[in-house]
Amino acid sequence: MGVKATEKPSIEKRSTVQKRKVIIDQDAFEGPGLQPILMLLADPSVEVLGITTVTGDGWQAEETAATLRMLELVGRKDVPVIAGATYPLVNTKALTNRREALYGPMPYKGAWMDAWPSYNTIARRAPHAADVVPAMPEGMPTTRPLPISAAQFMVEQVRRYPGEVTILAMGPLTNLALAARMDEDFAPKVKEVVTEGGNLLGQDLGGQQDEFDMQVAFAPRMSFNHFFDPEAAHIMFTAPWPKLTLVTNDATKGAIGTQDLLDRATASGSPAARYVKQIAQANYPLWDELQAAVWLDPAIVTRKGRLAMDVDLMQGANYGALLTWPLDRGPGLGEREVEVVYAVDNRKLAEMFVQLIGR
Repeated sequence: MGVKATEKPSIEKRSTVQKRKVIIDQDAFEGPGLQPILMLLADPSVEVLGITTVTGDGWQAEETAATLRMLELVGRKDVPVIAGATYPLVNTKALTNRREALYGPMPYKGAWMDAWPSYNTIARRAPHAADVVPAMPEGMPTTRPLPISAAQFMVEQVRRYPGEVTILAMGPLTNLALAARMDEDFAPKVKEVVTEGGNLLGQDLGGQQDEFDMQVAFAPRMSFNHFFDPEAAHIMFTAPWPKLTLVTNDATKGAIGTQDLLDRATASGSPAARYVKQIAQANYPLWDELQAAVWLDPAIVTRKGRLAMDVDLMQGANYGALLTWPLDRGPGLGEREVEVVYAVDNRKLAEMFVQLIGR
């Protein structure tokens, strides 16, 4: 992901326009998972209204603590953190284990893992119960989340700024679904939802992770953010958002946080750079960073399309799998038009990452 020195993204140019309001709904609990938040905080054109957490990669309580501590270390305690859903709407670990017994093992189950897979490129703390927050190497936070739920926070912010708030949904869709059901006016008044998942082109991802590539090759529509809470994903795909964008895993092909990229991003010594230098781990795919970058600068997208989408809610082997149709061939059961991102300019993504982390 080398970049010519003459290439510059339009970060400073964007700072001259009215700030874009965003809520970051995320499931990162350590390591590089928090890097996309730093990108969004650093962009002068963005106003982060709040960061909500949802169980996915990790448990919500640990994610909330890690997010609070990160904000303390980079001097952004002004940004509120709001704890969200600890469990999916319907799906459970027991149901997932039963489906595995019937249909075969799933290589990754996020917070429900009993042991981290050997292929995993990021070192993680041992799996634990939902209410446990293990000691963090960067220290425990002294600040606390707001005393409301993530769904209520989303509803209140959209009521306050109708038509102005984008929600970047970087994990399972539980919080978003709860907000949509809490207030029928919520979805139509959101400006845009940007989510991620799915490997709709059916390609491997360049040998990034052996087991991950196998999952992509043989079950490309089984995306973690959707199958962890399929009912929430269904609500998200059928709610009346004015605009819904899906950044697919196809788009992450070649988007890797190499050691060279991390060295360049952390060379400035900024608070964000110091934090990344402390927690970063090389050769991790830039999944959420890419999602943030696509929203920040859609010009990095090199291939996109439009589809109608939903997820399979049948309690079988494909529970939670993506369903897609051409726009004129859907079943007419509430599915919405989705703008689908298939590919991006990885060199522009890398330069954006370097500049924003280094600010």
